[in-house]
This record gives sequence, structure tokens and C-alpha cells, in this order.
Amino acid sequence: MKTNRWTGFGLTAFTYLVAFVLFFPILWMILTSFKTEADAFAYPPQLLFDPTLANWEIALFDTNFLDHLINTLIITGLSTAAALALGIPASYALAYYQTRRSDFTLMWLISTRMLPPVGVIVPLFVIFRDLGLRDTHLGMIIIYTAMNLPLVVWMMRSFFLDVPYEILEASRIDGTSLWQEFRFIVIPLVLPGLFATALLCMIFAWNEFFFAFNMTVTDAAPVSVYISSFKTAEGLFWAKMSAGATAAVLPIVIAGWIAQRQLVQGLTMGAVK
Repeated sequence: MKTNRWTGFGLTAFTYLVAFVLFFPILWMILTSFKTEADAFAYPPQLLFDPTLANWEIALFDTNFLDHLINTLIITGLSTAAALALGIPASYALAYYQTRRSDFTLMWLISTRMLPPVGVIVPLFVIFRDLGLRDTHLGMIIIYTAMNLPLVVWMMRSFFLDVPYEILEASRIDGTSLWQEFRFIVIPLVLPGLFATALLCMIFAWNEFFFAFNMTVTDAAPVSVYISSFKTAEGLFWAKMSAGATAAVLPIVIAGWIAQRQLVQGLTMGAVK
């Protein structure tokens, strides 16, 4: 009994240690946002300093942060909705109406995520330029939808497969239509997985930088591009960048905290039979 108690204490201490190591870069970024530029570049790093809100005033009010935040909200929200609208029916069909080409389709979808973005940026840039989609919300929504679509299909298919097929057979015997089966039976059963998938799509779209930096200028630039604006020819404004980065990640962190129960429940669906 005593051994088990010490083992539990050791595992708890180790868990807190790992959590602190993972959270430390974020903590350091938050602390740096309240330093002056001189304190931010001081070596050795200063743990004790006189805090200032000047960086936050510049990052939030003296720049166009709100415009970039609105762009991010529009692009992230609509691209996530589009990826779910396209991916959920596809994953439903791949889960319950499999054909000889289903496995090939799944492998082809996931292979698109393995393609390095730098390999497609030039033709994508030319196509979007000719179609007038460069530096537009619609263009970025298309890119992020295509980026997240394989994730939605693979995750939602696994959640659909976890639903006992006997439930579907019983509903079909009772005369439910395909839409009724999908809307009133399957979707409520996989709702935690749906929330988890949506949140991951939002995180990937919110944090994406490469396509945003190369395909936008001002009109549709998200917060990831805004953060890079603190590196100029005059140098790197580390403290101001930290304030802007903290403000940029705060909404998605809050969303993760609010939906953490659904995220954990969704990611562990089917793990325990």
C-alpha cells in the first residue's frame, strides 16, 4: 500500500514536471511581453524586472492587430465549417458504404498531407494570382479547407466506425431514411469526436504561417503574418512580438480550455471497449 502511494506521488510529480516543461515557453513569452526591449535581450535573462504595458499598447492599439484578428476569425471559422461540411459526408460513406477503392481513397487523402507546402507554393501562387484569389479571404479559406479535409475524413471515419453497426441495422429495420440515420442517430453518438475534429481544424488553421505569409499581403493577412511584422530592417522587437504573439494565441487557448472535456472525450473514443 505504501509502495503504491509513493508510486502515485512520483507519477503525479512527473506529470507536473512535464506540464511545466511544455508550458514554460508560453510562460516565458508572457513574461517577455511585459519587459522593455532592453530587458528582453538582456543576458543572462532577467527574472526580476519592472513590468510595463507599453508593448501591449503598441501591439494592440498602435497597429492593425484587430484587422488581422478579424481576418483570422473569418478564415478559420469558414474553412473549418467547409472542411466539416465536405469531410463528414465523405467519411460517413467511407465508413458505412465501402467499395474496392475506399482504402486507396483514404491513402490518397492522407498522402496530400505528406506533401511539403514549399513544393506546391509556386503553382498555387500562379493559379491564385490569375484567378484573383491572392490576398483574399476566399483564397485562404480554400487553402485551409483543402489542408484540413484529410484530417476530417480520417478522424470522423474512425469515430463512425466506433458506432455499433447493430444500432444502424435496428434503425433501418424501423424504416429510418439515410438522412434520419445520419442526423438523428449517428451524429449525436459521435458528437464528442466532431467537437475534437473541429477544434483541431481550428488550431491548424489558426497557427498556419507558410501559406498565409506567401499568399496574403494586407487584406486577408491573419495574425500569424501580423506577428512576423515585428521583425523589420531595424531589428527584432522581441518584447513587442511577445505581446502580439500572446494576444494572438489567447483566443485559441481559451477555446481549448473551454472544450477540453469534449476534446479529450473525442480523442479517446473507441480506446476503451
